Amino acid sequence: MTDRRGMTRRGLLAGGLSAVAGLALAEAPVAVPRPQVRAGASSVPPEVPPEMPAELGDIRPIAREELAELVREAGLEGKVSVALVDVDDGTLVASYDPQVVLPPASVAKSLTALYALAALGEDHRFVTRLLAAGPVVDGRLEGDLILAGGGDPELTTDRLAELAQALAASGIREVGGFRVWGGALPHVREISAEQLAHLGYNPSIGGLNLNFNRVYFEWEQARGGEYRVRMEAVGDNHRPPVSIARMTVEERSLPVYGYEAQGDTDLWTVAKGQLGDAGGRWLPVRVPDLYAGQAFIGLANEAGIVLPAPSRIEALPEEVTEIGRLESEPLVDILRAMLLHSTNLTAEVVGLAASRARGLDPQTPAESARAMNRWIREETGARVRLVDHSGLGGESRVAAQEMALALASRGVMERLRPVLKDIVLTDAAGEALRMPPALVRAKTGTLNFATALAGYARTLKGGDLAFAYFSADVEARARAAESEDEIPAGSREFLARSRRLQQVLLQRWGLVSA
Repeated sequence: MTDRRGMTRRGLLAGGLSAVAGLALAEAPVAVPRPQVRAGASSVPPEVPPEMPAELGDIRPIAREELAELVREAGLEGKVSVALVDVDDGTLVASYDPQVVLPPASVAKSLTALYALAALGEDHRFVTRLLAAGPVVDGRLEGDLILAGGGDPELTTDRLAELAQALAASGIREVGGFRVWGGALPHVREISAEQLAHLGYNPSIGGLNLNFNRVYFEWEQARGGEYRVRMEAVGDNHRPPVSIARMTVEERSLPVYGYEAQGDTDLWTVAKGQLGDAGGRWLPVRVPDLYAGQAFIGLANEAGIVLPAPSRIEALPEEVTEIGRLESEPLVDILRAMLLHSTNLTAEVVGLAASRARGLDPQTPAESARAMNRWIREETGARVRLVDHSGLGGESRVAAQEMALALASRGVMERLRPVLKDIVLTDAAGEALRMPPALVRAKTGTLNFATALAGYARTLKGGDLAFAYFSADVEARARAAESEDEIPAGSREFLARSRRLQQVLLQRWGLVSA
């Protein structure tokens, strides 16, 4: 069969199929021949180019046997999966345990970006609307005011204030009721159940999202040692208080945070012994539509309008009047920011929205991720098992060879590389190289005892390489999960060794004659 570059591809290297046999993919088989990743003459390291910058010192192209030695020197033997592929012809240039499956962490977001671009288009915008359901008589809306979300993952308090200003400009001063609608996407209380409750990067998901579904907890010690605490939807210019998340300071040292859901309210406790004089931290919100509704009430109050407490509406009325609307940035810009800052909420929202745009109705990130797994296989031949769109779920598994295959598939680099972030190449002291041997655009990924990097390297010779690097100590990850430490002992050291190895490999790969 002809692959997406027009080449004949018959199968992976020996053992390629068995490498994914244990994945137990939760979808029906798709009849797609496996693309071939070939070892060939171009995998032999070239001589050091005469134009190699002098500052690179003893950096030289990497031979196959050297890669294994570098992994051993980093103390990562058996914990790394690496694959490097020539984008032009699909040749496997270098590899180390390329068929071993490991957690991809946030590298999964690059596949989500590809999926979203294909389903939604780079110009897609998410729309948040303020609607009036009923006539306006003498400044009173004889019906409901509705804050209707369109899934925008980047909606902020300051942008929401624009809708409050539109309400004031409409002449409405009183409403019959105030409703919120988040039905554009399913409501999911948290991305990953395996994460600690207080981590702001593991928020809820919904069709009406605000501040990445996080609330700002701020504290200040008063006279007598007691604390004043605030829970607010903080923006640059507005910070309305909310009551859907409440905090109590308790006389203890550990645990730092405690959490309990009481209906639609998040009840938090914090250890007094951990607070110090003053500070603040973002905490996740579990009921995002009502959180946005409460913030909007505060913003309307600033505009001189009093609104009743928000309540949900399950479906939008057929006849409504639009009072105001907010359009998000184009999807391509949202994805670029997502890949730069690795925002988990954005990944889950755009992934779910992409699945819905394809005519599906997933109710969880896992359902949507299974659809994306199938799509990736159909489009690129690569087999992956992602349990969400962000990579936060630790049960996701990808082999470096599969990831590199997806990145090197026809047309993928042209769509994906422009939204990936620049990776700075550094020396052993962490200083940026003045004349790096490669230009790298990629996605990073980090979990406790797991780090990943995948993307594209432009070599000194001007060739393009797709690469994937996954590293994880799975046993240490399991022990860390039991400890409930936010940053378990040993994790930082593991990540530092792995990231340094990434740098060594990228700099050697820049000298490949691709």
